[in-house]
Amino acid sequence: MKPLPKNPQAGELQALHQLYQSGQLALAEHRALALSTHYPKSAALLNLLGMCQQGQGKLREAAATFRKVLTLDPAIAELHFNLAAIYTQLHDVKAAMASYRKALQLKPDFSVAHFNLGALLQQQDQLAEAAKHYQQAARAQADFFEAWVNWGAVMQLRGDLQAAEQCYRKALALHDDAKGHFNLGTTLYGQGEHAAAMTEFREALRLDPQMADAWNDIGEIYRDQGDMEAAVRSYRQALQTQPSHARANYNLGECYCLGGQLEQAVPYFAASDFADARERVLQCLYKTGQFEAFKQSLDQLADSTPHHSILLGTLSTHYAINFRQPNSYRFCRNPMDFVLHTRIEELAIPDSPLLNQLLHDITHLAIAERKQGRLYYGKQSAGNLLQRAEPSFQKLAGLIRAKVKAYQKQFAGSQDSLIRLFPKQLEFASSWYLRMRQGGYLTSHIHEEGWISGCVYLQLPDKCGGHEGSFEYGTDGDDYPRLHDEFPSRIVDQAVGDLVLFPSSLFHRTIPFQSDQERVCVAFDIKPGVA
Repeated sequence: MKPLPKNPQAGELQALHQLYQSGQLALAEHRALALSTHYPKSAALLNLLGMCQQGQGKLREAAATFRKVLTLDPAIAELHFNLAAIYTQLHDVKAAMASYRKALQLKPDFSVAHFNLGALLQQQDQLAEAAKHYQQAARAQADFFEAWVNWGAVMQLRGDLQAAEQCYRKALALHDDAKGHFNLGTTLYGQGEHAAAMTEFREALRLDPQMADAWNDIGEIYRDQGDMEAAVRSYRQALQTQPSHARANYNLGECYCLGGQLEQAVPYFAASDFADARERVLQCLYKTGQFEAFKQSLDQLADSTPHHSILLGTLSTHYAINFRQPNSYRFCRNPMDFVLHTRIEELAIPDSPLLNQLLHDITHLAIAERKQGRLYYGKQSAGNLLQRAEPSFQKLAGLIRAKVKAYQKQFAGSQDSLIRLFPKQLEFASSWYLRMRQGGYLTSHIHEEGWISGCVYLQLPDKCGGHEGSFEYGTDGDDYPRLHDEFPSRIVDQAVGDLVLFPSSLFHRTIPFQSDQERVCVAFDIKPGVA
């Protein structure tokens, strides 16, 4: 007896291909299924069947069919790739990544597989490995600008702004578009290069005048430069192109708050889901004395959301002391107990090389400045200082991370969210230098966008008396309404090399000083984020 052929005749397969290519997927699937009963081990037929099923959205059937093909021939990289794409659509990330890895074992220069695996790793916050696959995708395919874009985005998330800038510039060289100029602008802004960032944002708008993100970020540059009128115009332009733009609504609300127009700020915060917009509504209620409405909203948020809002931590503590009630919001119920005054020995030694280099870099590098409404007789750097590439800043960043880890260990027994949800990856959400001259001071404030905040002291003026130039922290500030004066505060008289770590929800300020010597420190925020 003559054995049955393994594959259908060429004409039968060609007819199925024609049906598939003409979009008659259901008919092609029906005929392929019929043929598969006679040719169950035909990889070509089963692959075509799987493609028909995939094209109709029959993902589970397609996955099962492709797995059958792979039992017949497991060495086809493209089949593992197709199966990975289906698993991705089925939200089976683990299986999708495994299939992409198998495809890459078989075909190491499979650029799209590298790219797609990188995207899945990025979604899982596995940023270091994601960056490696985007890099391999870009190297495997010279014109793959999307790989450069995603590689840049990952490096930006990891805090390596110079590497991100290089990736974005390479992407733009391959494909000039508005989004590319916007991406580049964000990295330049993060490095404190305001003029260069403004150029990129304006180029993005030239290519796409409706890009609300670019209008908003131009507004943020104007805000940093102290031109609030231009900032407001830019935020309004962003909202004109995209009325629901979360950051522009938030930023406009902030502008009204800075101007003391709290009632006008509320609608903008209410229209935003950016950052702590809901909490900012509560802050406006509290600062305008609407205590019943505030308490009702606070209780609702406390009952329905995790206790990890910096601003609610501040508000709830102030309310509890103001009304002599227990503090039910468990971010950090007694923030005065979580202040650590420590020292970075490398800065405190005589004629410290690191200290000298830091002071030199702060004084001589071309770092843009940011206007700070709470800072008097002083300067604040723009960008993220401790993410800059200079060795002095990188060394200081590493020393601070070690101290922050020690801080976590010291308070490890606490059940408050501050410690229980402590950042796993100690990256700097923001960092800046402060240089104050005679008469300088910083008014009382919190760091709403932080978690753990700190300040390390590089140069201090001689005290002309008392606690001049010292760091003061407490549970009251920023013109919060007080029903009495029983709000605790403490003063830290610091020395060069000292580091003060504290919850970002705690009010703090710099006491004015009269010495003619400059006061220089580096402040920072670390918060939970991506790996």
